[in-house]
Amino acid sequence: MDIYEELARLKGQRVPCALAVIVQSSGSTPRKEGAKMLVRKDGTVLGTLGGGCLEAEVTSRALMAMKDGFPVTAHFDLTGKDPAPGGLAGGGGGLVCGGRVLVYIEPVVPGPDLIILGAGHVGRALAAAGVFAGFRVTVIDDRQEFANSRNIPQAQETAVRDFADPLSGRPIGENSYIVIATRGHNHDLDAVKAALRTDASFIALVGSRRKKAIFARQLKVAGFKAADIERVASPAGLPIGSQTPEEIAISITAQLIQKRSQRTEPKECGCQKTGTEAEGR
Repeated sequence: MDIYEELARLKGQRVPCALAVIVQSSGSTPRKEGAKMLVRKDGTVLGTLGGGCLEAEVTSRALMAMKDGFPVTAHFDLTGKDPAPGGLAGGGGGLVCGGRVLVYIEPVVPGPDLIILGAGHVGRALAAAGVFAGFRVTVIDDRQEFANSRNIPQAQETAVRDFADPLSGRPIGENSYIVIATRGHNHDLDAVKAALRTDASFIALVGSRRKKAIFARQLKVAGFKAADIERVASPAGLPIGSQTPEEIAISITAQLIQKRSQRTEPKECGCQKTGTEAEGR
């Protein structure tokens, strides 16, 4: 199978992978510039950079790059001596060819998922804003006349599901964001319970602080722990004085962008957060 065909297949299925390419080589090396290897999420590879410890080390770094979401450039010394000056310590042990290589590793990870539970005025406006902000948007409602592509043409996916179990069978992980904006208290509570059973990176509930307090008591009675309840950001959105559905959608989208940036910023960054980068209300 061709590397790019497999990369396209994995990308189409929203499965993370990483492409590793030798961009520079010197001395005696098993492969030269342009050699490629695709690393899948499970650690299997397609193509080769020469085998041995070099390939094992590149695979390890590729898996780390998939998790972090940032490309990596690494020097590898294959002489059995010290790593190349200024480079990263390579995994050349056991593959002593007499040369050095520079490998560029680019992760190919799915864009963030925004799942909106509720296809009313706010949900419809949020779908448009979320797509514009770079999220892959899914809108779920229990009403066929609302959850459809005619009503919400911007969303990549719409689905009709009961709010008591709207997320089963759907892969939801640290790259997923859930916003709950159903048409009623009971539906909201069911949706919150369903969201808390997932590993979503961020969960937000449209509503008042009073509603949040009521829900906190009900969730506690239902067996959810304090740490679970604290995962729900409510009222959803940044405090910009929003009133209309469109303004509320903008405030929520701004909060989603903020959370996405906080989660994906490079770990090496030592800069401090500004006041506007603090946790949402």
